[in-house]
Amino acid sequence: MLTQVSPDLAPFVEYSRTFLSGGKRFRARCALLGFATVVPAIPDNAIDVACALEVFHAAALVHDDIMDNSDTRRGAPSVHRLFEALHTSSGWDGNGEQFGTSSALLLGDLLLAFSDELFASGVSAEPDAAKRIASRTEFNHMRLEVTAGQYLDIADEVAWPVIDKLEALSRAQRVVIYKSAKYSIEAPLVIGAALAGASEAQLTTLRHIGLPLGIAFQLRDDILGVFGDPAVTGKPAGDDLREGKRTVLIALAQQELPLSAISLMDELLGDPHLTTEQILTLQETLTASGA
Repeated sequence: MLTQVSPDLAPFVEYSRTFLSGGKRFRARCALLGFATVVPAIPDNAIDVACALEVFHAAALVHDDIMDNSDTRRGAPSVHRLFEALHTSSGWDGNGEQFGTSSALLLGDLLLAFSDELFASGVSAEPDAAKRIASRTEFNHMRLEVTAGQYLDIADEVAWPVIDKLEALSRAQRVVIYKSAKYSIEAPLVIGAALAGASEAQLTTLRHIGLPLGIAFQLRDDILGVFGDPAVTGKPAGDDLREGKRTVLIALAQQELPLSAISLMDELLGDPHLTTEQILTLQETLTASGA
């Protein structure tokens, strides 16, 4: 449909397909697992709902890479860098970086629209109105929470000079819960189960299972963001350090470090031009702290 509007929109189609071709897809898997806790046989409309979560996740990643100024995603250029390269290779006028950011914002918005359209199609095939409403309510709640969590994350990256160090850990844990844990595991499980007609008791049980799993996933991701192998993570080593992520890992370290080490860490965190040696210093400091 996009290319019917204009062939100039072909990059939107190409980059969307590229971006949706990889990943772990565990949000979709969790939605189907949630459904199967109530009804073992998975219908096509439940698969549509699960796929809608993956499209939503792709939109979130496009926007997240812009906010984090990330050059890569899954070992390939992030979407805003793809559009920036298109601007350069086409010999267009103006600022290529600005064009890349603006275009990626629009692609992310488009993916959000696609996600909602696919979700609506999936739930509309369910004849039981109560199930449709329950699943849609959980989907809407998930979108609100992850957006709130994303804001809290970027706010903490810049608000740290005026935040009491004693509050840093609880603030970092709050980001983990709302930006990642609920969104990654808990919400997909509950969305799928609600579509299948789960009782409130069943949904509560899934929440109790999903939230700690989601927290564990994000804590592992925080470690990979500092110590991960770029060949495995698809991102440069120490990427979270360059972005200035105020993670649980950082908060735990700063509870144990002397003031001189905390000051040095605060000075280095968020510097996009950190050298290999500086990243190694931060890694060694985090390890030595016991964090």
